[in-house]
Amino acid sequence: MRYLLMLLILCAPLLAQKDFLNSDEADQIREVQEPDLRLQLYLRFAQQRVDQIDQLMAKPKTGRSGMIHDLLEQYAQIIEAIDTYVDNAITRKKPILTLGQVAKTERELLAKLEKIGEIEAPDKSRFQFALEQAIETTRDSAEMSEQDIKTRTLDVEAREVQVKKDREALSTPERKEEAKKEAAKIEAEKTGVPAGKKKPTLYRKDEKPGEKKQ
Repeated sequence: MRYLLMLLILCAPLLAQKDFLNSDEADQIREVQEPDLRLQLYLRFAQQRVDQIDQLMAKPKTGRSGMIHDLLEQYAQIIEAIDTYVDNAITRKKPILTLGQVAKTERELLAKLEKIGEIEAPDKSRFQFALEQAIETTRDSAEMSEQDIKTRTLDVEAREVQVKKDREALSTPERKEEAKKEAAKIEAEKTGVPAGKKKPTLYRKDEKPGEKKQ
């Protein structure tokens, strides 16, 4: 699942980042082309989300659970964007020199999230899952950032090979036929007409739609 999410982020245009970055943040990311500087921006935005969550946790108020939930989701997507950007930079042979700092910062963020997870709050159940996802995403990302660059490069190359195989598999006649049958099944469920059967009509056998009745 995580691999799929990373793939979707990689394939999505930069404008799609508006879902988890505000317009000012997206502009800053767009303007920075140097990989290490862009990673530092992502980390800053992630830190800001965690700081906002800390502030909300300190002062219980109506509606805060929704805000915390949204901040956690944005945070997790920023961390995933970091992973995807690093992998993309490796693919394009762009050197990254600050992965050690990225890992260090992510470990600090992980510690803060785990501390937040220890807090007992009456509305915690409303954002518990998002918190767990954010913690898991950060832990995974930190582990990848701590990898030797040669090892991570091999992992990226292996994933690229697998993606190519998956795409080729989806383009085979057998897979196309399978997709066609699946689409027919879904249509049958929507219309109530069994797959392969024609929809009922009020026209006579020799009458075509659009023709005037005699």
